Amino acid sequence: MNSAAESILLIDDSAPKRYLLNSWLTRAGFAVTEAENGYDALEEIHRQRFDIVVLDVKLPDMSGLDVCRRIKSDPRTASTPVVHVSAHAVDAPDRTLGLVGGADGYLVEPIDPHELVATVQAVLRYYRARRKAEQLADGLAQLAETTLAVTMARDLTELLHRAAAGAARLFGGAVAVAARAPGAGWTTALASGSDHVTITGWEPPADDVPVGSRLLVDESAAWQLPAPWPDTGHLTVATARLRADRPPLYLFTAASDDDVHAQLLTQLTQALAATAEAQRAQDQDHQIAVTLQRSLLPRHLPVVDGIELAVRYEPASQEAEIGGDFYELSALGDQLLIAIGDVVGHSLHAATVMAEIRHALRAYAVEGHAPGEIVRLIDELMVQLLPGEMATLCLLLLDPRTGRARLANAGHLPPLLIVDGQVSEVWQRAPLLGINHPRPADLEFTVPAGATLLLYTDGLIERRDIPILDGVADLMRLAGDVDAELDLYCARLLDELTSPPNADDVAVVAVRRL
Repeated sequence: MNSAAESILLIDDSAPKRYLLNSWLTRAGFAVTEAENGYDALEEIHRQRFDIVVLDVKLPDMSGLDVCRRIKSDPRTASTPVVHVSAHAVDAPDRTLGLVGGADGYLVEPIDPHELVATVQAVLRYYRARRKAEQLADGLAQLAETTLAVTMARDLTELLHRAAAGAARLFGGAVAVAARAPGAGWTTALASGSDHVTITGWEPPADDVPVGSRLLVDESAAWQLPAPWPDTGHLTVATARLRADRPPLYLFTAASDDDVHAQLLTQLTQALAATAEAQRAQDQDHQIAVTLQRSLLPRHLPVVDGIELAVRYEPASQEAEIGGDFYELSALGDQLLIAIGDVVGHSLHAATVMAEIRHALRAYAVEGHAPGEIVRLIDELMVQLLPGEMATLCLLLLDPRTGRARLANAGHLPPLLIVDGQVSEVWQRAPLLGINHPRPADLEFTVPAGATLLLYTDGLIERRDIPILDGVADLMRLAGDVDAELDLYCARLLDELTSPPNADDVAVVAVRRL
């Protein structure tokens, strides 16, 4: 007997035959509704949903073939299976006509009760399997869409937000996704719909989550999910853990015993766990690179009579690779060494190349070389010991007492000289480091008292939405208004010219001669 009490619309104009067919189907566990003509049947099928229709071919008001065609052509009922019953269409062409018209089965009188029940059950099995396959295919398409969205997330919080929104669309109800960031607490994204996601903290109960995937139905109270999680009594908990030394990822949905729901939930949880682990690894690598890069930059600014200094350095955002931006400020006797540069490329390797260049620069400067000679020696070192690497460098020595400066530039953006609000670029065109090309003589100029020198890397003026020359123009327009405190000046330039998250490192050095 069918445990689901599936519903049947039985259409036949003969009362005795309806009674007989009804009794056979009812004994088999079906819930049967009767109609004696085509028009009544079409009204009934639009009034309520039926699992299957058993339809006599010969009706008093219209052909059963026409009724079948109308059922199959209406989007509301097109997926309802139809089994024809006929005492007249005993020939193969007649049965073919019915099947071509949309029928899913054909029985010819006299009808055997076992054959009737078996035919109805077989057609329903096929439709159940087809619906499940269609549901699974739709779910897999949405799962792929959600997986693609989370792989494009810039950090773990955004990943959880996108995962919750996608899962709410996939499962059509409230969902929660929880994960733990390295060195931080748990974060949970709760979605009551795909357009409304709440990010909040949460602490899972003591739970020995195994490596791999796990799916269980449990009481909601045991997990104490924060609002706005609905108190439905029970929920389904899916977990995925890639390694024993890594925290698991949790995905919660309403309780369900549906096989497709379970299959999609398991696959989505596994995909989210893998993506979250990749995000964790990226965040950790980025933090290591930033820590290394900061450790290689000057820890303290020198104190030089007659000079005010300020520096701002902002690493690239979490989703961007670390760059090779660097700067140097050192007092060398009665001279101030000022340098800024950028290694070509973005990676941990670029940061290590930056360290080698900076150490070489300091060593050659301590030996007393002029800026142009320091640049030449670094270029030669790179050609011999770092073949294939390239970098930009702007280097100058400034005498604080007289304001006389000697500059050597190797392909870097020109410094800005701001005098009484007027901004000018200090140009010296010369090739990058690492290509062993002839270089011009040092450029000499004077920094007047009260004037400010501004050195910067390309992260300050490069934006995806504008040409680089427009970025330079924006900087020159803003740079003329020098704040009384250089720290505020540098901070204002970064605030007005960059829009976090930064795609590149940004270094800014401001030097004012008092």
